[in-house]
Amino acid sequence: MGASSSSSSKSKKSTKNKGVKDIALTGAGNLIKLLPTGTVFLFQFLNPVLTNNGQCNNPVNKILSAILIAVSAFSCCFASFTDSYTGSDEQTHYGIATTKGLWPSTSSGSVDLSAYKLRVGDFVHAFFSLIVFAVVSLLDSNTVRCFYPAFESTERVLLQALPPVIGTIAGTVFVVFPNKRHGIGYPYSSSDSSQDSEDSS
Repeated sequence: MGASSSSSSKSKKSTKNKGVKDIALTGAGNLIKLLPTGTVFLFQFLNPVLTNNGQCNNPVNKILSAILIAVSAFSCCFASFTDSYTGSDEQTHYGIATTKGLWPSTSSGSVDLSAYKLRVGDFVHAFFSLIVFAVVSLLDSNTVRCFYPAFESTERVLLQALPPVIGTIAGTVFVVFPNKRHGIGYPYSSSDSSQDSEDSS
């Protein structure tokens, strides 16, 4: 009897620990999913080349770097308004969320695309994704040396403190208000569909 009670208490503890771990991993997964990692990676790869490692001896370097920042910022916002669904042809289709649903609606079949309407959360996630990218791109050492070199020496503390502060704030928002979209680059999986069906019920 004592052995069975101790084993049941152990199983309860392990279940509780597993639940906490699941919540933590889910939060981390949502954070990774919502941060524009692909765009940031592309920016980190191209920015040293376009800025000539921060030297910007030629005005063309500044122009190309500014275009890269603008296009990458747009990509961060745009990704927050994309979603995907599995069509009647068993293929994953991507679309843009609108006020009426997902567009375009090719091979939607029995999928209710009106469930993919624009939400307030989409704009919140787009805003914070843009803020995170702005911090990463505008405080990048190559960008600072290229566009405002005096800033690097006078505001060193700000350059070191601002990225983690903004990252923490945005990460908290992403974890507290998880995004349920499965946009470009994040295919709609079976686990996602089962989770969505649980949420809708």
